[in-house]
Amino acid sequence: MELKNLRIEYMDNPLGLDITNPRFSWHLVSSGQGVMQAAYQIAVTTDTQEVWNSGKVEADTSILVEYAGLPLQASTLYQIHVTVWDNQGNQASIAGHFETGLLKGSNFTADWITHTFPDDETAPPVFQKLFTVEKDILSARVYASSLGVYEISINGNRVGDHYFAPGWTNYNERLQYQTYNLDGLLEQQNKIEITVGNGWYKGIFGFTCTPNHYGDRVATIAELHIVYTDGSKEVIVTDDSWKVTKGPIRSSEIYMGETYDSCYVDDTLYDVVPFSYNNERLVAQESEPVSITRRLSAVKFFTTPKGEQVIDFGQILTGFVELQITGREGQVITIRHAEVLDKEGNLYPETLRQAISVDRFICNGKEQIFRPHFTFHGFRYIAVEGLEIIQPELFTACVLHSHLEETGSLTTSNEMVNQLFSNIQWSQRGNFLDIPTDCPQRDERLGWTGDAQVFAGTAAFNMNVATFFTKWLRDLASEQTEEYGVPHVIPNILGNQEGAAAWSDAAVIIPWVMYQMYGDLKLLEQQYDSMKGWVDYITVRCGVNGLWQTGFQYGDWLGLDKEEISNERTGATDVYLVANAYYAYSTELVAKTAKLLNKSDDASKYETLYSQIKSAFQEEYISATGRLVSETQTACVLALHFNLVDDKHRERIRKTLESNIAQHKNHLTTGFVGTPYLCHVLSENQMHELAGILFLKEDFPSWLYAVKKGATTIWERWNSILPNGDFDTSGMNSLNHYAYGSIGEWMYRKLAGINQIEPGFKKILIHPQFIKGISVVEASYHSVYGEIKSSWSCRNGEIIVNVTIPANTTAVIKLPEQEDPIEVGSGDYCFRYPTQTNLDIERFTLDSTLKEVIEEPIALQIIEEHAPGMLDHPMIQYAYDFSISELLTNTPEETGELFKLLLKTLNNPKEQETIS
Repeated sequence: MELKNLRIEYMDNPLGLDITNPRFSWHLVSSGQGVMQAAYQIAVTTDTQEVWNSGKVEADTSILVEYAGLPLQASTLYQIHVTVWDNQGNQASIAGHFETGLLKGSNFTADWITHTFPDDETAPPVFQKLFTVEKDILSARVYASSLGVYEISINGNRVGDHYFAPGWTNYNERLQYQTYNLDGLLEQQNKIEITVGNGWYKGIFGFTCTPNHYGDRVATIAELHIVYTDGSKEVIVTDDSWKVTKGPIRSSEIYMGETYDSCYVDDTLYDVVPFSYNNERLVAQESEPVSITRRLSAVKFFTTPKGEQVIDFGQILTGFVELQITGREGQVITIRHAEVLDKEGNLYPETLRQAISVDRFICNGKEQIFRPHFTFHGFRYIAVEGLEIIQPELFTACVLHSHLEETGSLTTSNEMVNQLFSNIQWSQRGNFLDIPTDCPQRDERLGWTGDAQVFAGTAAFNMNVATFFTKWLRDLASEQTEEYGVPHVIPNILGNQEGAAAWSDAAVIIPWVMYQMYGDLKLLEQQYDSMKGWVDYITVRCGVNGLWQTGFQYGDWLGLDKEEISNERTGATDVYLVANAYYAYSTELVAKTAKLLNKSDDASKYETLYSQIKSAFQEEYISATGRLVSETQTACVLALHFNLVDDKHRERIRKTLESNIAQHKNHLTTGFVGTPYLCHVLSENQMHELAGILFLKEDFPSWLYAVKKGATTIWERWNSILPNGDFDTSGMNSLNHYAYGSIGEWMYRKLAGINQIEPGFKKILIHPQFIKGISVVEASYHSVYGEIKSSWSCRNGEIIVNVTIPANTTAVIKLPEQEDPIEVGSGDYCFRYPTQTNLDIERFTLDSTLKEVIEEPIALQIIEEHAPGMLDHPMIQYAYDFSISELLTNTPEETGELFKLLLKTLNNPKEQETIS
């Protein structure tokens, strides 16, 4: 047994921590089975002084153990030593450290400074100060923030690898500061420079592309703490002794791009101007910073029919391009960005809308490495101008996002499904850039609450998003009001709007999802008032029937069942049915949270309210015979998933859902609200095979339709690109928009079968479920207790299931085609047994598109024999879909005979209309 992955507040040896009682977590790693932690001991020291020793605690707690020692001091390095004993007589230890920041914003002694240039200058100001170091240095730190986005350099060297610091928060209430290690960077004579771009604070942003959402002047604050080897200290702070000038970044906007002129020189130094900001709002960096996480080389260079010189990086991503080149002095190199090419093969920038996304680099005649500083783009392709000869190897796409630990993986025997999973991960990378944005490329890039809410479960499997959402939820709570509820975007730059269901419910649902995934009760405590406040906001707006039926609602946003007959985007499901389904669900979660937090009065209150909402929902939206007011897929899904249906009506609504899907030839019609739960509901209501059929559809609308069209990320719309290669022209067509990537959670939970019985996966359920069309699944999830693995194969009449359960947890394993669950402790387990149906899933599956039909030799033979000349007949699709469903109850041979009969019938023109 050994210990690994010591974490302090989910982070690895953090610098600049401002949590007064940080929590410690660790993994037990052992090759043995049934290993549990029997006891732990934590010692925390600074220098040689012990500030806390937990003593030997007999408990199996190995996550989020809270510090309970002497008060932590600012700007201090603390060492941690954890010792663990297991239930098999083993002992192991692990060490780590953390360093505190200033602990609170009011501890800043520096002044805020800004600038006033004599003309209308668009260049980011460069604040600077010269200083001398006369003694040997023990350590050096700089604490800094800005209103705007900033970079620090010491003697011309960039400090740290953060981008877009201090991040985007509700600047009116909260502003992060960062801590940087300067060890080894200081010399005797030094110059510190802080360049501040407009960023989200002052820059052009929002649908109207207007500036100054928070202020019309950027500013900065910083203080440099130097500790000398003789024990003395020096603090250098921003004040009126600093100067400000203009640098080579001539302009920079997140939407518009950046111009960098390396020939520009201006030695004029201006006096700084004092600025006022409430330092009580300053908080230390709360989540992982944005950084470059990957570098992609060009995969193709070509000239478009329009004559554009284009480089393809093979993947839609968020970030910017780095160029290493020696150009002529004054030579201008322009880079334009786009997600996609049009069907003629030209650059297609229309998905960017008003976001220009153009970077310009002006060379100085020397060898240079260019990359932007304060902008990012969503792109796969770039068009390059200003170079006579383009060498693709000189261009690198730098992938930018919050540097979150990637915790989940999943592969299958179906390559299209593997590409879909990759698309989900890439859309998360592209949109988890300090906040959870809806899209990274156009004139939007906002923290839409609804998008984040539906994707949170998938996000938490893919990456450790605990601190990411903790930070964002704090901003949500700070923006929430009694009058307007929870805004639709966080941080809110859209102004006052009354809260809307599914979007504003992020205030309740995301904290609950985080608790389930990480077992973090403190996050529920932090957000409890916000959670309760959202439910209370709805309650006071309900009518005499106890339901919320007023105000604007998004409904089932982008649901196809209404777009079929109109241009409205709310879907065909009654928008207030959606609203009250979410009202009930959020109320139920608040009641559960109150119970967990030992708030008995609140628990009783909200349990009663939930019961009342459920009864009112049934009276308003479900008839006495079990008919829903809106018999859409989404209405059925919400009623079933949120358990708003009594047992006497569940079967009818289940059949209504099944019938609706059949009427759409086994395709979905759901939008943002119905899609996340659709396959879950099917799998949990005796329709798992149908979930698999729907999941593996390859024609419009489906997840794999986008994959077949070459998607490398998730689209905003099911038909963002039409079958003929045209684009949706609604003006709202992002090709990197993670909402429909919420299917990822179903892939983890149902295909791979990785689920939690207890929060944080302290007790695990492994329950993989097969679907026809996939014969192998391999998945892993790095939980807060360690790595969980689940893999299975069903081939050649044999099922093989392999499971890994991390130490200090237990699990229940439900094997496919086996009745009795198996309870196990930690360890590796392998199960091998014959299939009951003796059906080779991969061999007898008939995929649901004509392309796969033609490629299946047996199918091709049957079609040629019984329906010659009908390969392109639209009813072939129907025959195949019907046959696939029949494989559930018939042998392959029987199904083959049925398929032959269908083909013979279809070959009779008189019968075709009847069959249709």
